[in-house]
Amino acid sequence: MDTKIDVTADPRPAPVRLSARERLLAAADELFYENGVNLVGIDRIIEHAGVAKASLYDCFGSKDELIRCYLQRRSERRQARIRERMAPFQDPRDKILSVFDLLEDTVAQPNYRGCAFQRAGAEAGAGSTIKGACDDSRTWIRTQFTELARAAGARDPESLGRQLVLIYDGAAVAAHADRDLNAPIAARALAERLLSPVN
Repeated sequence: MDTKIDVTADPRPAPVRLSARERLLAAADELFYENGVNLVGIDRIIEHAGVAKASLYDCFGSKDELIRCYLQRRSERRQARIRERMAPFQDPRDKILSVFDLLEDTVAQPNYRGCAFQRAGAEAGAGSTIKGACDDSRTWIRTQFTELARAAGARDPESLGRQLVLIYDGAAVAAHADRDLNAPIAARALAERLLSPVN
C-alpha cells in the first residue's frame, strides 16, 4: 500500500509566540532606547508590542514600572557582556582594559545612541524607581572597577574605581554626542596609564 506524503506540510516548528510581557519589554527596549523614556507614550508602546492596553497594566502596573524593568533587563545584559569579555583574562588590569575594548565594540554598532542609563537617569526625577535602576547599574560598574583595582594592588582602589568610571562615562558620552568612535580607544589608553604602574 502506497503511503502518501503531504508535501504541503511545513516541517519547521511553529514560531514561539512571545508573552505580552516579553513583547512589551521588547517594544520598550527598542522605543525607549531610540527616543528616550519620556517621549514615548503608552499608546505607542502597546501598538508596537501588538497587545491590549490592559496587558501593560496587568504586567507592569504603570509606565514607570515598565521603564524600570526595561532598564533592569538592559543592566543584566550589559553585566553578562562585561563578565563574558573579562572571563578569558586572569590579570585584573587586563580585565579592566577589556571593559573598554567592549565599549569600543558597543559604540561601533549602528544603533548606538549613548548609555541608556545616563539618558534615562537624566530624564528621571530624583528618588524615582527609574533613577534607582540607573543608580544600581552605575554602582555595579563602579564596584567592578573598584574590586579589580583592589585585586591589582592599587593603593586607593576606591579612588581608582571612581576615576575609571569617569573615563568610561566620558568615552560613552563622546562616542554618542561627538560621534567620536575613537573615544573608547583614548579612554582605554588613559585607563592603562592609571593602571601601570598601579596607583
